[in-house]
Amino acid sequence: MHLPFVSFLTAFALSYLAIPPIIEIARAKHLFDMPGDRSSHKEATPSMGGIAIFAGAIFSIVLWTPFQNFANLQYILGSFIIIFLVGVRDDILPIMPYKKIIAQCLAAAILIFRADIRLEGMYGLFGLHDEWGQWFFVLVSFFTISVIVNAFNLLDGIDGLAGSIGAMVMTTLGVWFYLVGLVELSTVAFACAGAVAAFLRFNYSPARIFMGDTGSLFIGLVCAILIIRFISTNSALPPTHPYKFQATPSVAISILMLPLFDTLRVFLTRIVRGQSPFHADRRHIHHMLIDVGLTHMQATAVLSFVQVGFIALVLALHRVLDVHTLLLGELVLATSLTYWLHRSVVKHKIFHWPA
Repeated sequence: MHLPFVSFLTAFALSYLAIPPIIEIARAKHLFDMPGDRSSHKEATPSMGGIAIFAGAIFSIVLWTPFQNFANLQYILGSFIIIFLVGVRDDILPIMPYKKIIAQCLAAAILIFRADIRLEGMYGLFGLHDEWGQWFFVLVSFFTISVIVNAFNLLDGIDGLAGSIGAMVMTTLGVWFYLVGLVELSTVAFACAGAVAAFLRFNYSPARIFMGDTGSLFIGLVCAILIIRFISTNSALPPTHPYKFQATPSVAISILMLPLFDTLRVFLTRIVRGQSPFHADRRHIHHMLIDVGLTHMQATAVLSFVQVGFIALVLALHRVLDVHTLLLGELVLATSLTYWLHRSVVKHKIFHWPA
């Protein structure tokens, strides 16, 4: 039996068994996510599901990953632990955002300087390659990791969404790593996907537990690691390799299109309105879908289908279009769909946005 599949099953089983006791403990200790003005749920719900995701994924990774082929795994696990600790702390007793940013930077520094998880160039994006020097791309790597981690944190707004998109990204990249012979990375990807899949059994509406910052930050960090390794590995493959993608940056962005686009759109919208980009509101795409009358599961299904569509689109067109044409087309499509949704919300006057 192949290691990635075994790692998926192991992580799934441990997380699945761990979640019911975590729910009981959270209820006994009153560790709830309380409904608020921006909440899409109506009842107090335990928010410690990220602990089960982390435990299942780490156990499976340590048990099944071939360490002899993955010398840098210890540093990756170290970055996981940092994100886990700050996530748990924030779920139990909220902390200031700058403290979470510091923890993310520390985790990113371990990945960049010790695990060599970093970008080495722009890979043709904006016509750039590697002309800017090593420290410029170190900063780009910091920025990329931070954006992806926080994009998944912001995506976690309705039942099942962040977990579904995260599992989709991990599985997609896990399959690709397996096909190109990087079994160790595929094992990590499938272990994390298995843990998230088990959590989703309890997170789909009516949700019995939320993943909290522990889960969303962890999923974001895993996806950041996998996508950076995808970019660097794919770019190094020979042109004749059967699984090499053209237009690498556009492919990577497409795999993460929903969380990245929604974060960019919300930040730009807030800035245009004279607000801080970190100002909390209900302008996310999933909030708009809820406001037009969809249930949590319907909204999650729609957005998951859209994410699959973007991945399928890039798979079909990456050899036909250059990196900029493909990226522009994706952004135009995403913007058009979001504008249509926005007009539907405004037309029915059922939105709950602040002035």
